[in-house]
Amino acid sequence: MRLLLQVSAAATAFKSAFHRPALPRITHSHPPPNPPRLLRRTRLSSMADNQVSGGDVAGLTPEVETMRRLVSRDPLGGWQKCWEEAVTPWDLGQPTPILLHLLQTDSVPTGRILVPGCGSGYDVIALAGPERYVIGLDVSDTALGRARELSSRSPMGKYCTFLKEDFFKWKPTELFDVVFDYTFFCAIDPNMRSAWARCMSELLKSDGELITLMFPIDDHVGGPPFTALVADYEAVLCPLGFQLVLIEENELAIGRRKGMEKLGRWKRTSAKPSSL
Repeated sequence: MRLLLQVSAAATAFKSAFHRPALPRITHSHPPPNPPRLLRRTRLSSMADNQVSGGDVAGLTPEVETMRRLVSRDPLGGWQKCWEEAVTPWDLGQPTPILLHLLQTDSVPTGRILVPGCGSGYDVIALAGPERYVIGLDVSDTALGRARELSSRSPMGKYCTFLKEDFFKWKPTELFDVVFDYTFFCAIDPNMRSAWARCMSELLKSDGELITLMFPIDDHVGGPPFTALVADYEAVLCPLGFQLVLIEENELAIGRRKGMEKLGRWKRTSAKPSSL
C-alpha cells in the first residue's frame, strides 16, 4: 500500500508541476540493479485508474483515421502534419505511468538514455536527472518545440536534450546504456522492423538494455498503430542476440490501452547474432 501511494503521488506531482514553475525531482536511495530485477506483482491498477483517460490509439476513432490518412500521404512529414493539426491520439499528455513506477522502484539503469519518437517529451523529462542524461528524438518541429518548452520549466531540463533526427539515419557520437521505446515500434511500417532492430543493436552499448512497452497487442488490421505482438519483437531482436529477460502485463496502462500492453525488457546474450 505504501508503494502504491508513493507512486501515485509521484505521478500526480509530476503532471501538476507543468502548471507551476518547476517539476518535482525523482530521487533514488540506491543505484538501480543491473541486470534488471523482476517487478513485484503488486496490484497497481488503482494508480492507473487515477490517471487522466486518453491516448486512444488502438480503436479506429475519427482521430486515428485522420492520423492514418496524413501519415499514408507522407510517411515522414505526415507526423509533423499530425502535430500541426493536433491529431495526436498517441500522446498521453503526461509521463507514462509504468515508467514512473520503474523509476520509483529503482528499476531503470543509470547512464545515457535514448527515447526515439519522444513527442512532447514527458517521458524524457521523467527519466532525466543527475544519474541519467536523456536524449529525445523526433521528426516533428512542433513536438520538439513543446518538449523543449516543458523541459525549460523543469529543474531536470539540464539533464536532457531534444534533437530533430531520423532514427534510422542518426549516428550519435556516443552509445547508450538504455533505449526506451513506447508507441515508436508500432508507428513504423512492419517492413521497417528489421531496420529498427539493427538500429537498436547499433545504438546500445554491449551491456545496454532495451525497454519496450509493447502496444497494441491485438489482431487489428492496418496502421499506424500496427499490431505489436511479443512474437513481432522476438522475430527481429532475437536474431541480433537480444534476450527477453522480463515480460509482464502493464497493469498501469491508461484507458482503452488496458489489456493491450506488455512491458518487455531485453538484454544481449553471448550468442553470435545472425543476419535478418
